[in-house]
Amino acid sequence: MRVTRRAVLVGAGAALAAPALGASAGEALSKRIPATGEPVPAVGIGSWITFNVGDDPLLRAECRAVMAAFFEAGGGMVDSSPMYGSSQAVIGDALATLGHPAGLFSADKVWIDAADGPAQIAETTRRWGVQRFDLLQVHNLIDWEANLDTLEAMKAAGRLRYTGVTTSHGRRHEELEEVMRSRPPDFVQLTYNIVDREVERRLLPLALEQGIAVICNRPFQRGRLPDWLAGHPLPGWASEIGVSTWPQFLLKFIISHPAVTAAIPATRRVDHVRENKSAAFGPMPDAAMRRRMAEHVESL
Repeated sequence: MRVTRRAVLVGAGAALAAPALGASAGEALSKRIPATGEPVPAVGIGSWITFNVGDDPLLRAECRAVMAAFFEAGGGMVDSSPMYGSSQAVIGDALATLGHPAGLFSADKVWIDAADGPAQIAETTRRWGVQRFDLLQVHNLIDWEANLDTLEAMKAAGRLRYTGVTTSHGRRHEELEEVMRSRPPDFVQLTYNIVDREVERRLLPLALEQGIAVICNRPFQRGRLPDWLAGHPLPGWASEIGVSTWPQFLLKFIISHPAVTAAIPATRRVDHVRENKSAAFGPMPDAAMRRRMAEHVESL
């Protein structure tokens, strides 16, 4: 199978010259939120599909174990949405069982016409069991101007820390660019991985220019990339950046981009969440190494 390049890195010299803000070699990488300088762990966790388990006690226990392992490894961003079925309630159950552990950066979305946005946000808050969210995002640009009005008013009133707007599956990039230029939120969320690289052309450089934090969804293409790459050996030079597995390879490529604040792989396996979090340790690839990584995957 050959993975073709979706995009080439345009303007990479300027974009990749900016330093990635993080910790020492013995600590997990964190990235700073441009709006405030607040650090956040570079590897978070998503909940699309994986946490949509309803009331099944065994599957809920799996999700609680994943959340426990996530916080044991340093915690960080947990992302969900009203679109994700029972995921919000499952997260709330896990947080309550774990005693609302320190290190949570809570991120959810509003996914409805703006007139009903406040009611949906109130229900989301109840499901999570939090006092306020760190980040609320307009999901897939739905009624984005009016919903962003709501989020900005919440932030001004001290009921929300950060605002955001999301896209997924590489869609609606032109509209997202318009939002980033005309009314930049604190965060944008978009699809970015080693083969879905169109955002390198304009959106990631624009995020750096505008001081917008970036969350990357679908870092593994819902598991397709690690499953395919498992049939190929890692290149020997991967050890230069502390990589011993393909998921680490894929995540290091993403989180080493200076515009990226966090990646949010989703999983319901404790070993996978630990492997994902381990990608934030050790040396990070520079611009030349990132090109080498992408070219290697393209050649397979």
